[in-house]
Amino acid sequence: MTNVDIVRKAQNAFLQSGRPDIKTGMEVEVYQIIKEGNKQRIQRFKGIVIKIAGKSELEKTMTVRRKVGAFGVEKIFAIHSPTIEKIEVLRQFKVRRKSIKFIRELTGKAARLKEIKMDNASLNAEKTLPVIETPVVKTETPKGEEKKEIVETSTEKAPEAPKVEEKAEEVKTEKKAETKTEEK
Repeated sequence: MTNVDIVRKAQNAFLQSGRPDIKTGMEVEVYQIIKEGNKQRIQRFKGIVIKIAGKSELEKTMTVRRKVGAFGVEKIFAIHSPTIEKIEVLRQFKVRRKSIKFIRELTGKAARLKEIKMDNASLNAEKTLPVIETPVVKTETPKGEEKKEIVETSTEKAPEAPKVEEKAEEVKTEKKAETKTEEK
């Protein structure tokens, strides 16, 4: 087993399940847990992802930018941080670059991006965590023979989160029920 395999196996325990596959150019809403003394609350931050950084899955960070009045506000979030309750993808825009930091200098119509029409269920579908194969070394010693090493590989999957599609269907049925009561 190489050092890289050992590091990946250790990092798998800390990966948060239920995180969507986030790309540059997506409009996201991040629900972050803020602790103030003994109290804790959830703070929402809605904006466009302008940069994704990090080599391994656990090190991935995203820079989210939004306009507040005449000022631009940016926050950097670790995607698999335990302080992030959930990340919700609202829309996806067409971008051709890994980093769209140029949008900082643009204002008005020049800062508009073309939206890609997609359904919310596919945008918020959780990313499947990678399957990591780790070699398992077993030694067998039959009577009168020398030790033989047999190398087998075992596959481990990260724990699965609840399906996003089921939650989306529940929300749709709740909205339909609300509209029917409003019509009456």
